[in-house]
Formats: sequence, structure tokens, C-alpha cells
Amino acid sequence: MPNQKRRKDIRNVAIIAHVDHGKTTLVDALLKQTGAYEFKEGESTIMDSNPLERERGITIFSKNASFRYKDTQFNIVDTPGHADFGSEVERILKMVDGVLLLVDAFEGPMPQTKFVLKKSLQLHLKPILVVNKVDRPNARPLEVADKTFDLFCELNATDEQMDFPIIYASGKEGWAVRDLDDERTDMKPLLDTILQRVLPPIADAESPFQMLITMLDYDSYVGCIGIGRVFHGRIMLAEPMVIVKHDGSIERGKATKILKYQGLKKIEAESAEAGDIISIAGVDDMKVGETLASPDNPHPLPTLKIDEPTMSMTFSHNTSPLAGKDGGRFLTSRHIRERLEHEAMINMGIKIEEVDGGERFKVSGRGELHLSILIETMRREGYEVEVSRPQVILKKMGGDTLEPFEEVIIEIDPIYQGAIMQTLGSRRAETKSMNMSVVGTLRMEFIIASRALFGFRSEFLTMTRGTGVMYQNFFEYQKFKGELPKRQCGVLMSQGNGKAVSYAISGLQERGELFIHPGDPLYEGVIVGVNNKGLDLVVNASREKKLTNMRSSTSDIAIQITPPRELTLEFALEFIENDELVEVTPKSIRLRKRYLTENSRRRASRQSSSVV
Repeated sequence: MPNQKRRKDIRNVAIIAHVDHGKTTLVDALLKQTGAYEFKEGESTIMDSNPLERERGITIFSKNASFRYKDTQFNIVDTPGHADFGSEVERILKMVDGVLLLVDAFEGPMPQTKFVLKKSLQLHLKPILVVNKVDRPNARPLEVADKTFDLFCELNATDEQMDFPIIYASGKEGWAVRDLDDERTDMKPLLDTILQRVLPPIADAESPFQMLITMLDYDSYVGCIGIGRVFHGRIMLAEPMVIVKHDGSIERGKATKILKYQGLKKIEAESAEAGDIISIAGVDDMKVGETLASPDNPHPLPTLKIDEPTMSMTFSHNTSPLAGKDGGRFLTSRHIRERLEHEAMINMGIKIEEVDGGERFKVSGRGELHLSILIETMRREGYEVEVSRPQVILKKMGGDTLEPFEEVIIEIDPIYQGAIMQTLGSRRAETKSMNMSVVGTLRMEFIIASRALFGFRSEFLTMTRGTGVMYQNFFEYQKFKGELPKRQCGVLMSQGNGKAVSYAISGLQERGELFIHPGDPLYEGVIVGVNNKGLDLVVNASREKKLTNMRSSTSDIAIQITPPRELTLEFALEFIENDELVEVTPKSIRLRKRYLTENSRRRASRQSSSVV
């Protein structure tokens, strides 16, 4: 609607990119040059502030920053790049009027580039291409710009979207240019391009107030806080408002606090109007995707379309003999239920169902990473949980059973090609393409069933000696591929309670890889290692050396123990079978059998056989 009046004093922009393409450094440069934030030596601020994000090298949680340039407020919103957080991406993109698409000047468009660009094009946003890291050795900015244009064509961008401006930049050195021959001094060319190409928000302060809640926060003093963009009208402090719930019901409240963004801080405001991105309190029970509105016109904004979950696993409270001994503060099913209900309230990609009368909970999400982030977050908050092996969510269509498939891109040294092809071939992967990069690495693309990837990532890192790089994105639902090869090895299980002993561990090492250190607590049914012979085996890992009154010529030789595998959450989830669980506590990750005693395992096996 070109004739509508627009606010010239605001630009709302999202920054989208593949992992490690330079969002953090670029935004830091913008904040520094506009005077919005004074950096300490070596400080990096906005885009990688969460410990989980720094550890994993990905954006998980959306964040806002703002600064002023030429009497205009720029609201910059970061978005997750991984496909597992697709619901988060869509919500955030609804808040903005334009996007900065960052692409590494050496790597070019990558899988997550494609994913976030696809989302922005579907929402009719017009991107600005920023070819970043132009200062990098072997950078090929012109070739990368051409490849990105091809990506726009592949994603069926409109003619208007295809007419995107190109900015060449170095966030690290703090400059941006429209042409590679231009003088490289500061970020003004990028800022001016945003001013020219991103539409200002519509100014309709006289319309009834409407705001879509895209994120939630909580303050012990003011309660629940909704974060989002005001789409229509104006809201004043202490003014009445209502929330339109997902089921159409209405709850009344009033604006007790309004916060706007200034640099990296939130400042209190007396009012907000269409185009502003704000935090607001005044209604206790808010949920993501609901609408805050004027009491005179309580109508919801269009609901957000969310990608359906593709994977699920079962959560339950910790039932092992070691429950509560690892520093956990939240140990009961009630604690687990409340935490999961809170997660479902703020994360629209998560679905929760009760199982066994509320003793267990089926949690569905967009992928293994999506669910593992939730588990790791709960662990760090003090929860103890038991989780099952991830299961893909199947669909029925026209008499066919469908399952989710992933697009996998692998970059490796060519010497590992044979091993990778053999392994993925056994998992029924379909080869899509294979190309050599300019630096001599081999880039391979595959289409593979999501469940066939369980256990592959850790195997992939072992095969490539940690040098390989792997990306994956949800592709589509296809016909069910039938049964896939299962784990070839068995496990070693503890015979009873006690502590692991060096003497016993040394004797078990020849059977396979172990997961325990001397002194680790044990209980019956806990998994202590891998049995290479393929069968499950009960062992005594707490057996001590018997003392005698006879001296041996070798009695003084120290026991040699191979360092055990350190269990990570990802490996544990990939490794376990359906009759096993992962025990997660604030201090430990353990593997265990679902049924701890040998008698209970036999009984469960007989029951399952009789059902079949």
C-alpha cells in the first residue's frame, strides 16, 4: 500500500546468515561506529552472549539491538540459522521490514543460508546482500555474489526480490563499500543502503492498538513480559488492553510497563506506536503468537504458520539409584511438567503430551538439535531427567507411510571419500552432487532419511579425524524406507552397585570402549561401555584385586588404563537403542537400560514378544 503514511524515523531489520559468516562482528562494528556501545578490549556482545551459543557456534535465541543514524532508529534483530529453529526464524522475521543476508566471501551460500533466505522470501521481504569477510585470504566476493543470485533464482524469488543491492564488507575491519574499488573507511554505505531500501513501518497511530507477541521474558517484579512489534495503533502506559488467546478467548489487563531498546539496553517509555519493537507487561498469562489489542477492537493478528515437529522423545524424572546425588534441584514429574509447559509456552516449535498418567512426557520438536538444546538447558538449570532414543514422526498420506528426510552437506579431505560413501550408502543415502572446492576439499550433498542420521555425526567425526564439516537441513517428507541397519555392538552393563575400580576396568578394556573412570558411582543396569562382540553383557566393574600372601614378579607394575570416552549428550542420544535411556543430571550424563535388573529385562522381553 504505497499511499499509506510511513514513519521515517525507524527501520526494522533482521540479520540472517549461515553459522560463522560474521553476524557478530558486523553488528559489533555498527554499534561501535554509531556510538551505541563502547566496547572493552576483545569484547563481543550481542549475537553470541549465551554460553550454549558460544559452545556450539550457532544462534539459538533471538536478540535485539538498536542504534541511531541520521535521526533514524535502527532495530537490528538476530535470527537462528539452523533449520531446527525454523519456528523461531519465522516469528522474528514477522517483526521486520527488511533483512540483511550475510554471506562469507570465501565459503559462499551454505545450507543455512538457503534455509533463512527461503523463509524471508516467503514472507515477501526484500533482502540486502552483504558479502562479508572480503578481507579474508582467497576471498572471491564477485563469484560469491553470482552464486547467491543463483540461489535467489532457485528459491523462486520475485523480480522485485531479485533486484537486491550488494554490499561488500569486513565486519572485523569495520568497513563496507558498494563497489570493491571504493575507499574502505567505515560502515556508512551499508547504513545508507538500509535507509534507502528498507521500507519504513506504516504509521497508523489512530488505529486500534494491535501487537503480536513473538517472544516472552519474565521479571520477578513485573511478571510476564511480551516482546514484539506494534503493528497498529498506539499504547500508553497504564492504558487498558486485552490479550486475544489462541482459542479466541479474551483476558483483560493494562500496560504496567513499556520498554524500548536503546543500544543493548531496555529503557522505560511512556508510550509506543505502530512500528516500534517493545517489551510490555500487564497481562499474566501471555503466550507466543497471541495478540495484545485495544479493548475497543479485540481482534487477533494473523496467526503464525509453524513448521510441524519431525522428531520426538520421551522425558521422565530420574529413577536411577543415583537420583538427587548429582546436584539436581528439580527431581519430580511435577517439576518436569512445569518446565516443559513453560517451554511450550515460549517455543512454538515444541509440543508436549502426557504419557502414563503424567509420569512421562512425549516431547516433539523440529529435530535432534532442537530437543538436545532443551535437555542441555534444563540440565544447567538443575533438572534431572531420563530421555529415550529420538523417534521420527511418521505421516500417512494416500495409503503411504511418509517419513522426514534431510539434506546433508559434507566437506572433507578427498582421502575420506570412500569411507563416507560406504557408510552413507549403508544408510540408504542418495547422492545429490559432488564437487571440489577452490582449496581442495570435497563437497558432497546427500538426501537421507532423518532416522538414518542417528549416530552418524559422531561416526563422521571419527572417520575424518575431526577435520570434516557437516551441515543438515530438513528437506521434505518421502515414502518410508523400511528398516535400517541397527547398532552393531552390544553394551557392557554393571552387575551391581558400588564404585568403578581400576583393576576391574583394566580387565574390561579388551572387550571394547569404556565410558567410566575409576571411582565413578555404579548401579545395576547402568551401561559402562561397548561390547565389541555385539551382545549385551553384564560385568562387574567394581571388582577389586584379591590379596594374597604371595609376591608376584609383576605385582608392583602399575595398572595401565586407556582413557574412557567422555560422554556428550549428542553421542548418548545417537548411541542408545529403544531399550535404553540417557540419564541427564547437572553433573553427569550416563547411559542405562530402561529396565535395570536382569529379571525385569527378561520379563519385558517376554511381554514384547507376546504382543508381536
